Amino acid sequence: MASAPGLTSRSSRLWTRFDGPGRLAGVDLARGLAVLGMLAAHLLDTERVLTPDPASWITLVNGRSSILFAVLAGVSIALVTGGTRPLPPSRRPRASARLAMRGAMLWVIGLLLVMTGVPVYVILPAYALLFVLALPFLGMRSRGLFTAAAVFALVMPWVQPVLDAAPIWAGPGGDELAALVGWNYPFTTWIAFLLAGMGVGRLDLRALPHQGLLVTAGGALALAGYGAALLTAPAVQGSAYLSTVLTAEDHSAGLWEVIGSGGFAIAVIGACLLLCRTPLRWVAVPLRAVGSMPLTAYVLQLVVWAIVALALLGDTSDLYGIREVGLFAPLVAGLVVFCTVWVLVIGRGPLETLIDRVVRAVVGRDAESPAAQPR
Repeated sequence: MASAPGLTSRSSRLWTRFDGPGRLAGVDLARGLAVLGMLAAHLLDTERVLTPDPASWITLVNGRSSILFAVLAGVSIALVTGGTRPLPPSRRPRASARLAMRGAMLWVIGLLLVMTGVPVYVILPAYALLFVLALPFLGMRSRGLFTAAAVFALVMPWVQPVLDAAPIWAGPGGDELAALVGWNYPFTTWIAFLLAGMGVGRLDLRALPHQGLLVTAGGALALAGYGAALLTAPAVQGSAYLSTVLTAEDHSAGLWEVIGSGGFAIAVIGACLLLCRTPLRWVAVPLRAVGSMPLTAYVLQLVVWAIVALALLGDTSDLYGIREVGLFAPLVAGLVVFCTVWVLVIGRGPLETLIDRVVRAVVGRDAESPAAQPR
């Protein structure tokens, strides 16, 4: 897209990188919604029953924001490994090494965030493991990826309760191990979200039919999952195992949550892509800025949270105290302003830049073609 008249050469380059033809604005918008949704899930009163009353809609951020984040991770992996055309076998080793290195760095950053004591389940350790688990699937096209995602989605919720009940979690060091692998977002089931996202990323996301397909297919899955949860709820009462498997409860990794919330995430991505075909893409610039540097935004919000909690409460783990302080609104405002200014004045997010430079230094430059760069 052409730059606005009067912009300096540097400003023009920065704007083109943010809003040019090489970037999917709708994906950035979806990432921004996921990051702020996770923050809202922690800092606002979201424990409500969903009703037609708009005041209850805030509960949608529970669980669904983190699942959207995981699906978008899959989209990003697909986009940087060939987009609609997976990288040929000769080029996959370099791409795999880069993804593994990124995963290792995300894991370290995630553990550092856990050490702040902020009372959230940090998603980055699980995110890092998912990056590694994605490696065997890099050569697959969308149909194969969606099939693999469906298999994991239908099978693993039946296995997950057994894994959750394993003695290792209740034994010495169990909590520490759970934090190390991000078990509150169990990779054994969440691989379904990542693979579904990779399948999405292998589609032509600039094509209107594919954008509409994401909304309709994702919406159908959401209705199927949440509808099935309502239908089976009376039948599973009295069975601890079935009530754990056949549920759409947030963060349950239950079958209906995987289907319903996974479909919801796909529909949101499609809706964001469609929205950014309209003039509303300009209204969404601040949210898109947050989504263009999701790692920086995610880490920054938790670091600021820890600093504020320590300064005002003397305890980073006091969730109800920090909610009473009313941190959500100023933190969101500050985060949006920071990301918008950074994108327009400096460019790529600081943590994204750091990770990319380290990966390039260790592994080498991107193996993918320029056509695969949008993300």
